[in-house]
Amino acid sequence: MERKMEENTVRDVETGSETGGEDALVGNVNKLIVSPPGYTGAPRKGHLVFDACFESGNLGRVDYISEFEFDLFIRPDTCNPRFRVWFNFTVENVRETQRVIFNVVNFSKTKSLYRDGMSPVVKSTSRPKWQRLPAKNVYYYRCPDHRRNYVMSFAFCFDREDDVYQFAYCYPYTYSRLQHYLASLERRNLPYLQREQLGLSVQQRRLDLLTITNSDHHRSPEREKKLVFLTARVHPGESPASFICQGVIDFLVSQHPVAQILRDHVIFKIVPMLNPDGVYLGNYRCSLMGFDLNRHWQDPSPWAHPTLHAVKQLIVQMNQDPRVTLEFYIDVHAHSTMLNGFMYGNVFEDEERVQRQAVFPRLLCQNAPDFSFSNTSFNRDVVKAGTGRRFLGGLLDDTSYCYTLEVSFYSYMTAGSTAPVPYTEETYMKLGRNVARTFLDYYKLNNLIKGSSSPTHIQSSEMKSHTGDGNGKGNGVGRDAADREREKSQGVRH
Repeated sequence: MERKMEENTVRDVETGSETGGEDALVGNVNKLIVSPPGYTGAPRKGHLVFDACFESGNLGRVDYISEFEFDLFIRPDTCNPRFRVWFNFTVENVRETQRVIFNVVNFSKTKSLYRDGMSPVVKSTSRPKWQRLPAKNVYYYRCPDHRRNYVMSFAFCFDREDDVYQFAYCYPYTYSRLQHYLASLERRNLPYLQREQLGLSVQQRRLDLLTITNSDHHRSPEREKKLVFLTARVHPGESPASFICQGVIDFLVSQHPVAQILRDHVIFKIVPMLNPDGVYLGNYRCSLMGFDLNRHWQDPSPWAHPTLHAVKQLIVQMNQDPRVTLEFYIDVHAHSTMLNGFMYGNVFEDEERVQRQAVFPRLLCQNAPDFSFSNTSFNRDVVKAGTGRRFLGGLLDDTSYCYTLEVSFYSYMTAGSTAPVPYTEETYMKLGRNVARTFLDYYKLNNLIKGSSSPTHIQSSEMKSHTGDGNGKGNGVGRDAADREREKSQGVRH
């Protein structure tokens, strides 16, 4: 059957004026009524109303194809038309049992986890918990009607007329949610938690810095202070990074015995949202002004990249403080084509340093069943030169470790699983908690923290150089038993 797009009639609820065409891509749709072609008069039930004019919202345009089918256009990142991945919009004025097909037609990426069973998330006013759509209702394919671009189509049946439905690429974690969370932490008046405003974004949003550590009198004065620095959400559409970051924070401020020991020995500095404007605006990769901030670490501008500039200044300053050893820098991201959690690290000539760098990811493997050492890789791609991991890896001395922690937007495989297990908000946070507790294993192994026995059994011969192939995929050297078992039984692609 030939698929023909009708001249659709769309109206703005506020003004009643008709809108549409390419101009609609400039901003988000705002309470947009999509009626059948030629229809005039008051909208009826089933004339869908689309909206993305809210925090972290993104939907640029809607085309009416038929009563049952609509083409949806992602709004590109502000000031940068190259990035079109994140979407987050609401639909209302639905008819009970109304069945629709939504086609997201202008993704900027061709490779996607939609090929591997990923599906959008949905919630509604009467069911406020996000859930993934059934994978059988989602299709990802090249479409001849859209210049053979990749299209993600999903079928959905509305079941409650009074509900407002919300669809998103992944579980949103907004700037306001972070502010509420940090304010609730502050209200607890924890003696080992300090929140400060490190700076402001271009649009004057807070750049928050948390410091988590027990005060100095808990430490012997001659002991060197180890410092761990963690950042997240430099790429605003990578919302899983915020859930991981919250998991790290929740664990470190808890009364768990491991957290108490870590606070005695380590200073944790955490910047939970490096790109608050991009997050607020519903961008996928860029800041308000269209910059991929994770390519500007070498020379950030105080006016164009103020959040990055402030964080870099702080790290350089701490690195020059003789009282502190900045041992770890970890930047948290989400990955759109791979499964599991994994890490990227740097490449060094010194084989002993290469082996030392492999210790933390290998320990994390033992604490987190969803973390894959075989997907972990160490590279020096030219395109990654401006990233936090690469720049700080060159700036800090050879006792410091700089990693990018990645987690799949979709799912993970474990040694015992027969199919991918989709991530939830809770399992992302659990990975964060496991990252935090791994620092105790690391410092016990290195005798900073005394323990009855080392929690792991790592032979230096196991920690071989594990370099990437340029595509960010590991070559499988130095995999742990769980990874080997997973690959053997599931045939996971690396």
